[in-house]
Amino acid sequence: MPSDLDKQIEQLKRCEPISETQVKELCIKAREILVEEGNVQYVDAPVTICGDIHGQFFDLLELFKVGRFCPDANYLFMGDFVDRGFYSVETFLLLLAFKVRYPDRITLIRGNHESRQITQVYGFYDECQRKYGSANVWRYCCEVFDYLALAAVVDGRVFCVHGGLSPNVETVDQIRAIDRKQEVPHDGAMCDLLWSDPDDIKGWGLSPRGAGFLFGSDIVKSFSHTNRIDLIARAHQLAMEGYKLMFDRMIVTVWSAPNYCYRCGNVASILELDENLQQEYKVFQHAPTDTRSIPAKRPPPQYFL
Repeated sequence: MPSDLDKQIEQLKRCEPISETQVKELCIKAREILVEEGNVQYVDAPVTICGDIHGQFFDLLELFKVGRFCPDANYLFMGDFVDRGFYSVETFLLLLAFKVRYPDRITLIRGNHESRQITQVYGFYDECQRKYGSANVWRYCCEVFDYLALAAVVDGRVFCVHGGLSPNVETVDQIRAIDRKQEVPHDGAMCDLLWSDPDDIKGWGLSPRGAGFLFGSDIVKSFSHTNRIDLIARAHQLAMEGYKLMFDRMIVTVWSAPNYCYRCGNVASILELDENLQQEYKVFQHAPTDTRSIPAKRPPPQYFL
C-alpha cells in the first residue's frame, strides 16, 4: 500500500490530480482512520498548528518549506482546506494522503467550509466538476468531511478549534457527546465551534456571519479556567500579520493562507509548539506568482474576506 500511496503523494506534490478511482480509495481509507478518532482529538507536543489554507496549493508548499513536510513534523490543521483558492482538490487530497500514510503525524479538524452547502457556493464543487467531469470526487470528499474531528487538545493544555466557543459548550467533554457524522448544522454546538469568532465584547453577541456567535474575553477566561486550558488556538478569520493574539494571550487566531484570495496582501503563519508548549510563530509570504499559482480565471464569489 505505501508504495502506491507514496507515488500519489509525489504526484499531488506536483499539483497533479490523481484519478477518480484513486480518490475514491483514498477517501475510503481516510474514513476508516477518521472513524476511530474522537470528536476531540488528543495530540502530543511538539506540534505545528496551521490555520485556513483555502485551496491555495502553492502557498501550502511554502508552509511546508517553513515547517517541513509531513512526517518530518507533526501537524494539526484547523480546517478550511477548500474553497476560494484554485487548487482545493490537490490541497485537500494531499493532506488526506498524508493522513492515510502517516495517521499519527497529522491531525485534520473540520472547518465551516468542509460542508456540502458552503462548497457548492465558494468553489470546491465547481472545481471538482471542472477537473473530473462529474461531482463524484466532490461527493467522496464531502463524506470524509463528515468524519473529521471537531476540535483537538494538545497535551491537555491547548484547545484547538476552527471557529470558536459555543454557549452550548462549557466543557471539552460536552463536545465528545455531539454526533459529528453529518453535514454542518445551521445552529447548535457543532455549528458554533466551526463558525464563532472572538470579539471585544462582554459575554455572547450575534455574529454578522449569520451562524455561530461572537464571544468576549470573559467567555474565554471562563472556558479556559473550567477546562484547565492555557491557550485557545483557532483559525477562521483573516489576520493580516499571519496571527493575532487576544485577551491577554489567552486566544490566538492562526491564519495560513498568505495573500488571501490572491489579493488581500496579508502574510500567513504557523504556530510551532515545542515539547514544553512554548509558542513560536513562523510567518511566511505567498508563493512567487506565476501562471501555475494563479490560473487566468475569476475567483469564486466572496463573503466576509
